[in-house]
Amino acid sequence: MASRCWNGITVSLLMSVVVLAGCAKRPAMTAASAPAPTGAGQATILSGPGSGPASGAAAGSGSSSAREGATPAPGTGSASSAAPMRPPIEEFVANPNLKDIHFDFDKYDIRPGDAKTLDANAAWLKGNSALVLVEGHCDERGTNEYNLALGERRAKATMNYLVSQGVQAGRITIISYGEERPVCTEHNETCWATNRRAHFLAKAR
Repeated sequence: MASRCWNGITVSLLMSVVVLAGCAKRPAMTAASAPAPTGAGQATILSGPGSGPASGAAAGSGSSSAREGATPAPGTGSASSAAPMRPPIEEFVANPNLKDIHFDFDKYDIRPGDAKTLDANAAWLKGNSALVLVEGHCDERGTNEYNLALGERRAKATMNYLVSQGVQAGRITIISYGEERPVCTEHNETCWATNRRAHFLAKAR
C-alpha cells in the first residue's frame, strides 16, 4: 500500500514538473512607437507637459550635458505616447505672428533676445485660442540620435517658457526633427546658426 502511494506521489510530481516547464514566462513585449509624420521618419513627437524627462526650467534655462556627436542619455529622444486629442501634425500651418527663435551650439538655453521674441509669441497666443506646434531643430553636426534628443530639449525649453508666460500647456504640442529639416544647407557657422531653432506652426480651433 505504501509503495503504491509513493508511486502515485512520484507520478504527480513528474507531471507537475512537465507542466511548469511548458509554462515558462515569455519575455515582456516592448510597445511600438507611434508612427512618425510623413517626411520625418525619425521625428520625435510629444504633446504637452510630462511627455518625457523635463529638460528645461520654467523659463527654459539649461544646456545639454554633452557635445553634439555624443550618445544621448538612455531614454532621451524616444517617442512618447501622444495625447489622445492631439491634432494631426499636417493640420498645423505657418503663422506670421509666431516668430522662430535660435540657440547657441549644443545648447537649449533661451537667450535674452529670443526671450523677447517668445514674449511676443506668447502675447499673440493669449489673445486667441489657437493651438501651437513647436518644432525643435539642430544643425548637421552630431549623430541623428543625439540631435533628435537635443531638438526635443529645445522644443521643451521653448514650451516651458511659453507656459511660464501664461500660455496653457494643453494648447502646445512639441516635436523634434533633429537635423532632418535644415533651412540652410551650406557647411558654415552662419548657416548652422540658422538651423539651430525652434519653429512655430499654429492651428485654429
